[in-house]
Amino acid sequence: MAAPSILGLDRSLTGKTWRWRGGNMDLGGAIGLEHDIAAQLLMSRGVPEDDLERHRNPSLRAFLPDPSLFRDMDVAAERLARAIESQEPVTVYGDYDVDGATSAALLIRLIRALGHEARYYIPDRLLEGYGPSGEALVRIAEEGSSLIVTVDCGAMAHQALDMARQAGVDVIVVDHHKCSPELPRAVALVNPNRLDEELEAAAHGHLAAVGVAFLLAVATVRTLRQRGYFATRREPDLFALLDLVALGTVADVAALHGLNRAFVAQGLKVMSRREGVGMSALIDASRLTRAPTCSDLGFALGPRINAGGRVGESTLGVRLLTTEDPEEAQAIAAQLSALNEERRAIEAMVQEQAEAQVDSQHNRAVLTLAGRGWHPGVIGIVAGRIKEKTGKPTLVIALDADESGHGKGSGRSIAGVDLGAAIIAAREHGLLVAGGGHAMAAGLTVEAGKLDALGQWLDERLGNTVSAAMASQAMLLDLAVAPGGLTPALVEKLESAGPYGMGWPGPRVAVGPVRMVKADIVGTDHVRLIVRGEDGASFKAVAFRAASTDMGQALLHATHQRKLWLAGRAKIDDWASRPQAELHVDDAAFAD
Repeated sequence: MAAPSILGLDRSLTGKTWRWRGGNMDLGGAIGLEHDIAAQLLMSRGVPEDDLERHRNPSLRAFLPDPSLFRDMDVAAERLARAIESQEPVTVYGDYDVDGATSAALLIRLIRALGHEARYYIPDRLLEGYGPSGEALVRIAEEGSSLIVTVDCGAMAHQALDMARQAGVDVIVVDHHKCSPELPRAVALVNPNRLDEELEAAAHGHLAAVGVAFLLAVATVRTLRQRGYFATRREPDLFALLDLVALGTVADVAALHGLNRAFVAQGLKVMSRREGVGMSALIDASRLTRAPTCSDLGFALGPRINAGGRVGESTLGVRLLTTEDPEEAQAIAAQLSALNEERRAIEAMVQEQAEAQVDSQHNRAVLTLAGRGWHPGVIGIVAGRIKEKTGKPTLVIALDADESGHGKGSGRSIAGVDLGAAIIAAREHGLLVAGGGHAMAAGLTVEAGKLDALGQWLDERLGNTVSAAMASQAMLLDLAVAPGGLTPALVEKLESAGPYGMGWPGPRVAVGPVRMVKADIVGTDHVRLIVRGEDGASFKAVAFRAASTDMGQALLHATHQRKLWLAGRAKIDDWASRPQAELHVDDAAFAD
């Protein structure tokens, strides 16, 4: 049975039905702030009424579990503590994305604060690919390390870890990616997504790898404390590492509920103090003149760290986040900003070519887009962009120049479709050379000759699931106000229930009815609007990357005679002399 329409609307300009996220919060005209909007926002995101206070200001004290809940955590902490006590050579082996860089930086800074030094190894995305290679682990052992800690990788590295074991080096795996029933042999494998994990620990499967690394840091310090290690030295300030945890969590698009909300809320506070040399330089390079917000982590800071692994030197992120030299930090941050600009240009080219293939796959449940010469460093971003435009799970695959070669792919999924599990199953079915991931994102290596078979197999496996997920898609609203109710005070009240991100969506406000005053295109494909309501209030709205969409074209050609409702995120525009509220538009609907 179809859900009833709200605000008298049957269908939006993006083809969606508008529904209330939880409870009817249509408060009409200019909103009275005596209403506890924050409480209603929390409850509509699943917080029980008797647990509201814990979620209003999520703290580590309230959400941090005992690390010993996780399988192998105590073994990993004991082994790392022993290495620190005996000054054993240790290497942290990280992935080349933000989660990998922040995880590696966290453990390196922890070990340094404990009076020891650790080396790091970050593989080259193009030459070595994802995950630990056996050759690299053996080489690290030959260079003297007797303990390797892999972060954000290793959960599926069976062959590589066997080679390390034969070379006589101990390996601790700290990961969050999906695991197969048979685990690789390591001294310890700490991962809340182990299939043999207990329910209480498995409930933390939404953690990014940097969150798991932080739990290992807590367990390691506790182990050393129990051994009397701090009798003559100061314990490290683990809270000072939370800026890294926040950045890695948001940039990896981890669900922001439970412990992750506490990580990000407290990490943003640490970041605002600008105590970390590398993080401070990164904020400066991002041209932020205020304390970073959650969205800044995903759209300003994270992409710069990622740029090193995508189109530059894979070690730049770890070097920046571990250096204590301000001049070096400034130089690396500037280099990452330049690489990020290069990445954006490459990304635009690949996206244009990938989008040209979409129409030919309009009947497919999962888009499988491939091209030769595409840069592997941007395919994940492009997959995410096309997924947002089409509403379908999308794989973007960069093929080797040799027609008989392989392709490296990255995928992004939609809510309700576990792409990571499907990719693991495709690998086990013999369609992939390698592959893995989690529900919303996956990576793979495929033989060029098996591309069509992979696309057909994914259609058969996920077709019904994708159809059901797309049919249930709706534009979920939290609040409806008249234009006069869109104020800075309202924005502040809405933000008080944050931080927002994946799994904890930012509040979406419907504002209207309004009439168009002006509509034009600004920047790259953005639609800028000036609208006025029947209450006489006017405001600015922006629909990002929308000019070429059906919604964007409808807005650009809307006349003053037609009434509209706009739905999106309420934000503060502080460029003017006095801050004003504006709307970042996700959807729109004609009201007549």
